Amino acid sequence: MELQAHVREPFKSRRQRSLVDEVRDELERMILHGEVAAGERLNEISLAEQLGVSRSPVREAARSLEQQGLVTTVANQGVFVRKLSLEDALELYDLRAMIAGGLCAKLAQNATPDNKAELRRFVGRMNAALTAGDEDLYFETNLAFHDYVADASGATRAKALYISLGKEVRLMRLRVLKGATSLTLSNAEHELIVAAIEQGNIDAAREAGAQHHKNGKARLLETL
Repeated sequence: MELQAHVREPFKSRRQRSLVDEVRDELERMILHGEVAAGERLNEISLAEQLGVSRSPVREAARSLEQQGLVTTVANQGVFVRKLSLEDALELYDLRAMIAGGLCAKLAQNATPDNKAELRRFVGRMNAALTAGDEDLYFETNLAFHDYVADASGATRAKALYISLGKEVRLMRLRVLKGATSLTLSNAEHELIVAAIEQGNIDAAREAGAQHHKNGKARLLETL
């Protein structure tokens, strides 16, 4: 669990936000980037030393991450990065599909010219990642695209639910976005979402957003 260089600076020196928030965000980053593996125990003492804080904010941050579904506490053993079952993952895809449809529909209704231009840029960046054969870049840009849709929709509660569920999906470490064929299909689906939003077609945007996630679930099942 080696921290990046910028993180080794003691968190005490960065107090624009609460110390617990800073520690929580760093632990979340480590988990979502696979620096702490699913099923691995969070070593409270080691993390406190590396972050330059006491054990208390690490403990509080872990409690917050448990509420997000990223870690779980095992009695008399400690806190562990959550390890999702296949059933958990499939349910998460279904939930994300339902919410995504609503978010895309909302954005189709309210999208500004700047929103539409930014969505086009996302599709272009994913195409560039495809051309370069950079699956990691595509994966990260894909996540950013969907988070942008959620944020730009203006549906605050749905956005929070969608992003939270997305974090849990990433715990699977099953990269359904793998291989040129899969990535090409995925970005073609993004194109359908963006086209519907550009046209202000609420029903088409809802369908395209939901179907994209249903297709993601199907791609996951194909890897089994």
